[in-house]
Amino acid sequence: MLKIWGRRNSSNVRKVLWCAEEIGAPYQSIEVGGAFGGTQSPAYRAMNPNGLVPVIEDQGLPLWESNTIVRYLCARYALGTLYPEDVVARAQSEKWMDWTTSTFAGVFRDLFWGTLRTAPADRDEARIAAALVRSGELLAMADEALSRQPYLSGEQFAMGDIPLGAFIYAWFEMPIQRPDLPHLAAWYERLKQRPAYQRGVMTALT
Repeated sequence: MLKIWGRRNSSNVRKVLWCAEEIGAPYQSIEVGGAFGGTQSPAYRAMNPNGLVPVIEDQGLPLWESNTIVRYLCARYALGTLYPEDVVARAQSEKWMDWTTSTFAGVFRDLFWGTLRTAPADRDEARIAAALVRSGELLAMADEALSRQPYLSGEQFAMGDIPLGAFIYAWFEMPIQRPDLPHLAAWYERLKQRPAYQRGVMTALT
């Protein structure tokens, strides 16, 4: 059985849980990281020397890095659907996966941590405000793409939607003043209708 290590309030773990739900693979979720601890143990470090979440084990293969895990699971269990066989379609998906990690996630982390994981007295309001503005600017790129197609991956939902989709839950549910991005909002509504998204992503924001 597929095993997934990580805490459910991590967007990177949510990616993997959602992906596992989409492919329909039976899996065991093992809570580690954050308040759960466990990521510094020798056994965990043997699987992931970085001591970070998530990690999976599938058929004896330990694997870390959330986008790599999503690619692997989709290629192994959903080839031709979530993992496009066409090289151009696959590149379009991978573009948004990598953009989410390399460009959006760091900016959004400042907004998320500052808003939800920092006591009001300790918040850097200027940094939070700057992260909100920049997050909106970046998400306008996704909004523009979604004005031309229903999913970031193209006409059909695929792995390219998973990384940003895992983060976008917090963007729309946090108590912040969001810019009007109608195509992004419509995409989020489509994601919310997916049972796998509901189970893998839509948990308490902490």
